Amino acid sequence: MDDMLKDFVVEAMDLAVNVEEHLLRLERDPDNKETLNAVFRSFHTIKGGAGFMGLPALVAACHLTENLFDALRTGAAPVTPIAIEAALQASGFVADQLTELANGAAPESLPAMPEELEHILTNAIEGKGMDAPAPAAAVVAEVAVAEVAEVVVATPAVAVSTASADGLDWEGMYNAVVPAGSQIAAVSAVAAPAAVAAAAPAAAAAAAAKPAAKAWDGAERREERPEVRHAAPVKEDSIRVDAVKLDALLEVAGESVQAANQAAVLLERLLQFKFEGQAATLMATLAETLERASRYSTELQRATLATRMQPVGRLFQKFPRLVRELAKDLGKDVELTIEGAETEVDRVVVDSLYDPLVHMLRNSLDHGVESPEARLAAGKPAKSYISLKAWQEANSVMIVLQDDGKGMDPVFLRSKAQQKGLISENAQLSNDECFQLVFLPGFSTKEVASSVSGRGVGMDVVKTAVEKNRGAIHIESMLGKGTKFAIRLPIELSIVPTMLVSTSGAALALPMAVVQRVVELPETFMEVGGAPVLKDQGRPLPVRSLAGALGYESCSERVGIVVAAPQPYILAVAAVDGTADLVIKPMTAITVEGITGTARSAEGELVLVVGLSFLMDGCRGTVRMAA
Repeated sequence: MDDMLKDFVVEAMDLAVNVEEHLLRLERDPDNKETLNAVFRSFHTIKGGAGFMGLPALVAACHLTENLFDALRTGAAPVTPIAIEAALQASGFVADQLTELANGAAPESLPAMPEELEHILTNAIEGKGMDAPAPAAAVVAEVAVAEVAEVVVATPAVAVSTASADGLDWEGMYNAVVPAGSQIAAVSAVAAPAAVAAAAPAAAAAAAAKPAAKAWDGAERREERPEVRHAAPVKEDSIRVDAVKLDALLEVAGESVQAANQAAVLLERLLQFKFEGQAATLMATLAETLERASRYSTELQRATLATRMQPVGRLFQKFPRLVRELAKDLGKDVELTIEGAETEVDRVVVDSLYDPLVHMLRNSLDHGVESPEARLAAGKPAKSYISLKAWQEANSVMIVLQDDGKGMDPVFLRSKAQQKGLISENAQLSNDECFQLVFLPGFSTKEVASSVSGRGVGMDVVKTAVEKNRGAIHIESMLGKGTKFAIRLPIELSIVPTMLVSTSGAALALPMAVVQRVVELPETFMEVGGAPVLKDQGRPLPVRSLAGALGYESCSERVGIVVAAPQPYILAVAAVDGTADLVIKPMTAITVEGITGTARSAEGELVLVVGLSFLMDGCRGTVRMAA
């Protein structure tokens, strides 16, 4: 893909996503003129660029939709469900074409606009229903317009001037710069109803008699609009940078911080020796230089991180249409509310969360929320609600998906898992552990798979994707009240604030996101059910050994860390060695339960990073499948 086409696709895809958001808002508020104008401008902008890039199918679809919204905003056609549906279908077609281009498809290989889309857009412009037959006059007009189009296409030198609302003749400009065989007809596919009826009988004759419009040559437009000559150049506020380059820059910034920290540790050790004379002066200068280098490397790291941060709204804005269409297919009345779209998170997290959130939304729609009839029978409102929220909490981002559906039955979940052989018949599980069963590969409560769910792969994908991003997911549910999925993720992935600990001779790092405080452990503990328990701020918390959880040799662990998990507990370690921002390297060659990556301490020692999900699950793996 050449650079011009690539830039067009990126900008057009941003506009297409915003169009869907505006259309769903318009469906709720049909009289919103600002939204009508925003949709009109978006399609108009995409059409202009598509014409310049030689994409006739995109031009045709955008032109018809532009006509529709011109009629809607002027009152010539009403804002009806059929108009919204037509615009959504057009938006989907535009998005599909842009996606194919982004995936490397050649412009000439793109499919033409479907006749069904043209039909529904035409009906919406004329204010008709989906299946209303076209009147004879309209058919005659269509034939006449088609004949005009054939004349223009057959005679490339003849171009009909069709100046757009911004005063630019996009089709004329395109025809002026492309070879003779690639020109497109600059004919409006659909006219206003009254104009079509009046112009149909004489359309072909008018086309033959009308003199050829002069092709655009780049100079005539400036003569017509002399004010453009004096316009100041537009200031570029942003540039596009390949994400791979940003990743490389962030890695270098992180390593520079680590190198500066190691140099500071070495300097501190050197200063333990006594220096005199010129050596003392040099050491003082070295200390000052290293302090400045450390400060600049930290600022570089911060600035680089900021370039990777993106609002989760970029992800969330794709979901209202998905929920709308799926709810319609399932015969359910569902409203999706979104909060915290401005919350920023690492772009890698944003990109990787789309599929998991889609699976969770589909699960909530299919399994969670009930049909209107079932809700009314249960004393609930007919309309169900799903909320998607995001907010920043310390060094983490919380994403919570919640519905007001029927909730999960832990007894039923355990029974299903036993039937499928996923857990042993004698497994004794708490309610929280039963909820975690939905993440097992192959688990599903549906007897027959449908196009929405039932194959037992969706929630497994969710768990895998969240843990891959060093996050954790937790489920809360109550029968008859609904279900809540809470995802905790680090704000950024490469550099993580950690607490350095040691146990059984191993150097380890715990994400600060789950560390509440450090407490001293006694020689002996109270026991509940044979397990050690310690009171912390008036509440009894279980005590778990980090060495035992990771399979290390037992040792004396007299320091406790209160872990902020869904079920809080105290993690026993041998010693706490301080805190550090570490550059995490994922483990790819081997997999060790509980360990998510490695890092280098300020002293240059290898440190194993304990996984956030492992800590959130109480220092034990997810419920294991039966052997």
